[in-house]
Amino acid sequence: MIEVIDWTGAEATALIENEEKTVLYVYTPMCGTCQLAKKMLTVVELTIEDLKIGMLDLNYAPHLAKEYGIESVPCLLVFENGTLMKKIYAFHSVEYLYTELK
Repeated sequence: MIEVIDWTGAEATALIENEEKTVLYVYTPMCGTCQLAKKMLTVVELTIEDLKIGMLDLNYAPHLAKEYGIESVPCLLVFENGTLMKKIYAFHSVEYLYTELK
């Protein structure tokens, strides 16, 4: 079952602070590259058991862009125990994303 879900800024912040591992996909609806990246992430999510990816429309949470230094979209943020561990802008391939998120 696909767990890619839209989160609000408050939901994202709560999960980042309370979950062992949180993956947050930051996008904007008018970004064509973001649409392709979402398809790639959907494939990756199907191959990694228990991976939950939250989606956040940056238009509704500009404070998070400032807080985490997001420079462009699409952006994938990987948190472990509330700490930002990875910030990925280049979604090279499904294989690359699988390796980064495994």
